[in-house]
Amino acid sequence: MNFDLVGKRVCVMGLGASGRAAAKMCVEAGAYVSGLDLRDIVAPIPGVEMHLGPHDRQLLLDADLVVVSPGVPGTQPDILAAYEAGVPVIGELALAFTQLPRVPTVAITGTNGKSTVTWFTGQLLEAAGLRPFVGGNLGNPLSNGVTDGSDYDSAVLEVSSYQLEWRTGFEPDIGVILNLTPDHLARHGDMDGYARAKTRLFAGIGPNGWAVLPRGDERLRATAHMRGGRRAWLGDLPGVVRDGRDVHVRLPAGSAPAIDQHYDLTGVDLAGEHNFDNVATALLLTTALGADPARLQRALVGLRPLAHRMEVVGEVEGVRYINDSKATNVEATRVGLSGLDARAVVLLGGQAKGDAFSDLVPLLAEERATVTFGGSGAAIHAELKDAGHEAHAVDTMEEAVRLAATLAEPGDVVLLSPGCASFDAFDNFEHRGEVFRGLVASLAGELP
Repeated sequence: MNFDLVGKRVCVMGLGASGRAAAKMCVEAGAYVSGLDLRDIVAPIPGVEMHLGPHDRQLLLDADLVVVSPGVPGTQPDILAAYEAGVPVIGELALAFTQLPRVPTVAITGTNGKSTVTWFTGQLLEAAGLRPFVGGNLGNPLSNGVTDGSDYDSAVLEVSSYQLEWRTGFEPDIGVILNLTPDHLARHGDMDGYARAKTRLFAGIGPNGWAVLPRGDERLRATAHMRGGRRAWLGDLPGVVRDGRDVHVRLPAGSAPAIDQHYDLTGVDLAGEHNFDNVATALLLTTALGADPARLQRALVGLRPLAHRMEVVGEVEGVRYINDSKATNVEATRVGLSGLDARAVVLLGGQAKGDAFSDLVPLLAEERATVTFGGSGAAIHAELKDAGHEAHAVDTMEEAVRLAATLAEPGDVVLLSPGCASFDAFDNFEHRGEVFRGLVASLAGELP
């Protein structure tokens, strides 16, 4: 599918990073673009007629195409009115996909781990000699891949459930859902609605493509039953199985030859056992795209973690400090804790999402200590105490880091894995992680 944008009247709803990139792409394609945003102050976009504040619905009704940014829900009344009036509605990701020259494309979603798997997959493809566009929900909208003038031969895209609400035209060759745990339920209603949103990823996959699912998730398996693609599995064959540091990838023949390949993860230097599962998934995806296995094997020792995902940011007095600020829900924290190879002082806190921190008590009981902080710190502390786990409570992350330094012993780690959103005190999880990095650096400078 391809949308001819020349001379078309296009309304772009939401002018965050994705919306701005989409607006620029449409202008460069020859469209007349109106940009709509509820905010009163938004930086101008060259060639775009800006409409800020309350929406003028007639703009959408008169448009030839409405492009929706991920942050704008599909239930927004003006968008629904345009759709019901017959105006085509498409998401930024799907529109960009129709404008990009057709290249083999992998799309990665899931509640946790999708950014890391996207990052590892892109690194491995580059090491194997390919030129992938790496982005999507990861922070570099696909529309930028259309306008940046680069000659990509593949695409690796992190995809959120929000981006799949208007997925017409998005047709990846391989789609993977890593996992599904409660998140974004205010937008999707319940877990079944969340599963339906995620499995829309497979709707555009052809009969020779691959739809990859975690073997043990029956909800995803049932929800994806009528979607496209051949099935492959995380944790079973066909698909990928990890046994310690051995990874086995097997896929039957289809439009490409059969694959039966082993990889050795010995020498891969990453924090967290779950990251080896992320590497195994990336090896499945890159092998399925046709990357040379020998080059992939050589590239493994050079894999770098994504910032704020189990990232070692320093070592002070024999204690490693790990930044897992991206852990914005309890399940992500559980995954980080489960993969540690040393006892930890665990820092929990921020703006809680309603998750049950008491679920972490069996894991926290095995660690050196727990420190709570931030807007929800006192409530988390009380919940843990009620569940029989004694924690330390402080007000700020700075106090938490300083206290952790006194509680940790040589050989331990201090793990920032908050289990909360960051908006109580920070712009986003990246900002929180950078502040943590700075606190560790200051700590190192203050100690003899």
